Amino acid sequence: MVGVMAGALHETQLYPPVKQYLVGNGYEVQAEVLDCDVVATKGDEIVAVELKTGANMQLLVQATDRQRITDSVYVAVPAPRQTRRHWRGVQRVLRQLELGLLIVHFGSTGPRVERAFDPLPYQRRKLSRRRTAVISEIDRRSGDHNTGGSTRTPLVTAYRENAILIACALQAAGPTTPRALRAMGTGEKTLAILTQNHYGWFQRVQRGVYSLTDRGRSDLDNYPKLVAASSATLASGMTD
Repeated sequence: MVGVMAGALHETQLYPPVKQYLVGNGYEVQAEVLDCDVVATKGDEIVAVELKTGANMQLLVQATDRQRITDSVYVAVPAPRQTRRHWRGVQRVLRQLELGLLIVHFGSTGPRVERAFDPLPYQRRKLSRRRTAVISEIDRRSGDHNTGGSTRTPLVTAYRENAILIACALQAAGPTTPRALRAMGTGEKTLAILTQNHYGWFQRVQRGVYSLTDRGRSDLDNYPKLVAASSATLASGMTD
């Protein structure tokens, strides 16, 4: 529906200016939360933003699906290069679907976000389990470690952060019991993460005792910032 220079932009390039715009308006921002490209929170308010290099049917389907989580849903696209008549039609469809529109302009002085319009008047919907899941995921993350619009890239979820914390604890302490790990501050889900072993990082060396695998040691090198943060968390827990 909205054309941009073919192959000139990627969705990940839209994320930094959109995040900066939202942060500048007082929101805390997280990328790739469950199925949402961008989620911004301010108090009890939740705003979802879908990033696309063009407004097509896929974007509309995804954006309206996000309305099951929150009433404040925006789509963010690059500034259009089509006729004014066509662009007015696109905006009319977005308004009818109760979606807001953010337009990202890329110029010589850097990107700029224009808020074309907000979602239509606020109508409270019944809170869904998906909204609760989004809030829970945000609360359990330590920060924004992803880029909105990413594909084929392992996402840093709350689960992965917890697994990294456990891996760091095992790397420091050696073979350890889940109870001892929890005492170090790895959280209530420690046993579940160890037994699920979703990433192949852990192995049971004897009954009730787990250690870090070679793959676990190797994969930790991919997350230097999170490893540093986890190590600081563990050190803090031992000094408390």
